[in-house]
Amino acid sequence: MISSTRFSFLDRSRTRAGHDGPQALRDTVALAREVEELGYHRFWVSEHHSVPGVAGSAPTVLAAAVAAATSTIRVGTGGVMLPNHRPLVVAEQFGVLASLFPGRIDMGLGRSVGFTDGVRRALGHGKEDAEDFPGRLAELLGWIDGTQQTYPQVRARPAEGLRIPAYVLAVGGGAAVAAAAGLPLVIGDLRGREKVLRAIDVYRGGFRPSSRAARPEVIVSGTVAVAATEEAARRLLVPEAWAMAYARTHGSFPPLAPAEEIEGRTMTDRERDLYERGLDGHIHGTPDQVTGQLETAIEETGADEVLVTTSTYDRAALVDSLRRLARIAQARTGRRA
Repeated sequence: MISSTRFSFLDRSRTRAGHDGPQALRDTVALAREVEELGYHRFWVSEHHSVPGVAGSAPTVLAAAVAAATSTIRVGTGGVMLPNHRPLVVAEQFGVLASLFPGRIDMGLGRSVGFTDGVRRALGHGKEDAEDFPGRLAELLGWIDGTQQTYPQVRARPAEGLRIPAYVLAVGGGAAVAAAAGLPLVIGDLRGREKVLRAIDVYRGGFRPSSRAARPEVIVSGTVAVAATEEAARRLLVPEAWAMAYARTHGSFPPLAPAEEIEGRTMTDRERDLYERGLDGHIHGTPDQVTGQLETAIEETGADEVLVTTSTYDRAALVDSLRRLARIAQARTGRRA
C-alpha cells in the first residue's frame, strides 16, 4: 500500500523549553528545508491564536517564508481557519502566494474558531461563524474562480483565475462539506481509526465531482515516529503527550520539554492517566514496525497521502525520524517520499 501513497509534513511551530516563539518560527523554516531535501511531497503550517505553546498564528505569512526558503516542495496551510477571516482577504492572500510561487501553493481550510471566549471576542468571530463554513467556503472559491455574485464589481486580485488547490480539514462536519464541494479531504488523527473511517465513508459516499477534483482524495494525518528502537521512537512521543496532559489538567498548553525531564517528573494520578493515554495508538517503532503499521492504516483508510504531524522537543531526533520514514517510502516505491 505504501507504494501508491505520498508522504507530507505539517509543522505546528511548537515552542520548546528554552526556545521562544520567534525561534520556533525559524525552526519551522529550517525544518521545511530538511523535509524538502528528504523528498516529501508538501510542507504545511497551521493557525493557532493565543496558545502559549504554539507560535504559528499567521499561516499565510509563514507559508510565504517557507516557500521562499525552499524551491520544489509544495507549501500550504493546514489550515487557515476560515471562520476567523473574510473570504475575500483569504483569496487575496493565496493569490499573492500563488503568484509568487506558481504551482507550489496549497490552500488548506478549516472551520475551527478561537479556543476560548476571549480569543473569539478578540478575533471578532464566534461559534456561529463556524456553522456558516460551507457558505464561507463557497464564497472563497467563488472569489478565486471569478463566479461570486454577492459583491458585484468587486474582484479578488491577483487570485481570480489562478489554479489554487483547495483542501478541507475534517473538523466536525468537514467530511460532508468537502464531499459536497468536490474537494480533497484532510482528516486525522490515525489514533481514532473508527471515527476516521466513518468520516471517510461519509466523504466518499457523498462526493460530488468538481472542476477541482474528479474523484475523492483522502489525506490522513497523524503522528509517525521512527527510530532505531521502539523505545527511542516512543521517547519522541513523550513531550507532546505530556503537553496535552498538562493542558487538560491546568488549562494552559506549555512548551515542549525534553523527554528525560518529563520522565523524571512526579505526576498526579490524573496527569499520569492522560499522559499514558497520550502515548498510545500512534504509529511508532523501528522501520519494520512502522512499515507494518502504515500499511495497515493506508489499507483501512484507502489514503492517497499521509500527512505526518509529529511534534517533539529534540529536533535532530525528529529529522532522523523523517529521514527513516523517507527511506521506508523510497524502499517501497523506488522514488523519494
